[in-house]
Amino acid sequence: MALLDLRLREFLDEVASERRTPGGGSVAALVTAAAAGLLAKVARASAGAWADARGVAAQAESLRDRIAPIAQLDAEEYEAALQARSDVGEDLGERRDFALGRAYARAAEPPLQIAEAAADVAVLSVFVARNGDPSLRADALAAAALAAGAARAAAELVAVNLTASVDDERVLRARTLADEAARAAEEAFAGGS
Repeated sequence: MALLDLRLREFLDEVASERRTPGGGSVAALVTAAAAGLLAKVARASAGAWADARGVAAQAESLRDRIAPIAQLDAEEYEAALQARSDVGEDLGERRDFALGRAYARAAEPPLQIAEAAADVAVLSVFVARNGDPSLRADALAAAALAAGAARAAAELVAVNLTASVDDERVLRARTLADEAARAAEEAFAGGS
């Protein structure tokens, strides 16, 4: 099933289903894409009074296009990790640990990409909130909050998929990105108060 080809109601039904995927990673990817879309909207509507608006809109669209397909990849990689866990069964030993470690390491990559994109969206939201049409500032702030939440969710998924490696550089990177997104959202909200 191609998640991006589903109608919104169908996607929401899939998320609410008893199946393991799509789950939090797919939702975080689409929330990030939607947040980038909001920034593109605000920038486009601000083009008359903001010289950089068209370039910012293009940057936001690029972020949206980069992250939206990760919703599908996240679901596929997590399904593959679950299947690997079923395939190795109860066997003990290094071979089992290696196979599971590889599968879950691959499953951690899409959430890390989501955290990276969400941090980028949150940082861009600061610029849009400051420079965009003031009547649309609330949309830029919504984008900041959504991106920060998606980054935090994605960082947690990276950590869960790499539980055997708490000090794994990917876990630390994801947490750093989530913190960066949260700071950017705070800055966006503080910018016009």
